Amino acid sequence: MPLEDHLLTEARNPASEAIDTLDAAGIVALMHAEDEKAVAAVGAERAAIAHVVALAAERFRAGGRLIYLGAGTSGRLGVLDAAECPPTFSTPPSLVVGRIAGGEAALTRAVEGAEDDPQAGADDVRDLNVGPNDLVVGIATSGRTPYVLGALREARVRGATTVGLACNRPSLLEDVADHMITPLVGPEVIAGSTRLKSGTATKLVLNTITTGAMVLIGKTFGNRMIDLMPTNEKLRIRTRRILRELAGLDDATATDTLRQCGGRLKPALVMAFTGVGIDEAEGRLAEHGGQVRQAVRAVTGKDPR
Repeated sequence: MPLEDHLLTEARNPASEAIDTLDAAGIVALMHAEDEKAVAAVGAERAAIAHVVALAAERFRAGGRLIYLGAGTSGRLGVLDAAECPPTFSTPPSLVVGRIAGGEAALTRAVEGAEDDPQAGADDVRDLNVGPNDLVVGIATSGRTPYVLGALREARVRGATTVGLACNRPSLLEDVADHMITPLVGPEVIAGSTRLKSGTATKLVLNTITTGAMVLIGKTFGNRMIDLMPTNEKLRIRTRRILRELAGLDDATATDTLRQCGGRLKPALVMAFTGVGIDEAEGRLAEHGGQVRQAVRAVTGKDPR
């Protein structure tokens, strides 16, 4: 019997066997109920995800990168998560990187056979010059995508830490990954259409990895983004509002403080919380790895509100 016949994500879902007899409301209700299973499946992997979040933060502090590799929906989700980090957390595009089998063309259309080429995965890893400081996450719902397997094998040879993200267990990914995240979402509403629950679970996991790691390296203060890039009027207004609300400044003072900092919120916060000038604010942040709370404590001896 072919291996595909044993994959949970390829199985028929008894709950949706008569989906073609339902009206629109019935289809929505059925899919919503199934989507809840994706959230629960991710919840069951909390410990594994937390371990990878800590690994990613550790790699960032060491000057390494988080690299996603995948094919099809999995690859697109990895590229999307990577692309959203620079505008959200003011990170360089090289910090979180996404590669998809078949290259950029595969982001908008299927590239025939791209996922079946393990050498292409290895070549992408070599092209990225992956090394021991990097964390490489191979995303493959089936757990057997040749492109991803080839990529993780090459990443391991190069000394990188490897993570497999799949929605089936056991899987071939386990043979090439140092760590596994395996949300078992069950059969899809449309058999084999892994852009559905599997895609939802994958997006949730990737969101958590990057967001959690960014929080750990000081990209937020509480639940506010404080390392965003104010590249347009909306973000400039948001930056000023966050400074006003967190530091209790009036609008004129917040505007002037941000002007002194070239629009950068982190040093503006340190200045507002401590009363120091821009040079000391930047120096304290550099001493404490960009962590605003630690920089403020170093000046005032107490935690900022």
